[in-house]
Amino acid sequence: MTDSIAPNPTDLLLHQRDDRGVHRLTLNSPTSFNTLSEAMLDALQQALGAIAQDQQARVVVLAAAGKAFCAGHNLKEMRASPELGYYQKLFAQCTRMMLSIQNLPVPVIARVQGIATAAGCQLVAQCDLAVSADNASFGVNGIDVGLFCATPSVPLVRNMHAKQAMEMLLTGGFISAEEARSRGLVNRVCAAAELDTQVDALVSAILAKPREAVRLGKALFYQQREMGTEAAYQLAGQTMACNMMDDVAQEGVQAFIEKRPPSWQT
Repeated sequence: MTDSIAPNPTDLLLHQRDDRGVHRLTLNSPTSFNTLSEAMLDALQQALGAIAQDQQARVVVLAAAGKAFCAGHNLKEMRASPELGYYQKLFAQCTRMMLSIQNLPVPVIARVQGIATAAGCQLVAQCDLAVSADNASFGVNGIDVGLFCATPSVPLVRNMHAKQAMEMLLTGGFISAEEARSRGLVNRVCAAAELDTQVDALVSAILAKPREAVRLGKALFYQQREMGTEAAYQLAGQTMACNMMDDVAQEGVQAFIEKRPPSWQT
């Protein structure tokens, strides 16, 4: 069963939730290649805020309608307000939304087709996991219009090696889906017709695991990444100790010892 939280097809963002706690957000501005306009950023922020309050949420799938995943910021909108204060506010708004993806207690999976460019590529990089159609392409090509993709560089360089990211940022060149996979930007590449099947496989794998372990794990993953090695180990050790105290971990370990499937509520 699926509940349509924003069912109107004219809405910029469609939001559905099924009875497993899987939220599906669909960028729904195909004629603009799903650009991250102010309105789209606001819609995403509101949806992510609602999901954060859903105690039964388990996974988010971030998809897009039409031929493109996301073409980045709306340049016409940006050009119409050539003021420093406006640009600072816009990029701060985008940053809040991107960080909301990271701060969600559930995994976010990008379902990518067509192009993902500039802030659209940033959106893919910001998600926890990504599945791409084999005909998709990725770029941070703001440099082509004289604008270095500074904010997209933040998650991009946390997905791939620095020189690989810098080459994309400095040249504006695009990479294929297979190249994106080899560089670590996406997890899986498949035929477009298999996108939903591959996404569902990831969703099902996550749903089979204990909710609390997933929540703790995601939070720890991003916290320790920004720390020195010693501090990261201290935080990771404390997190594992707390995780081990959970009933699900106690049952999981006991089931392993007894060579039986664990009996837990995921």
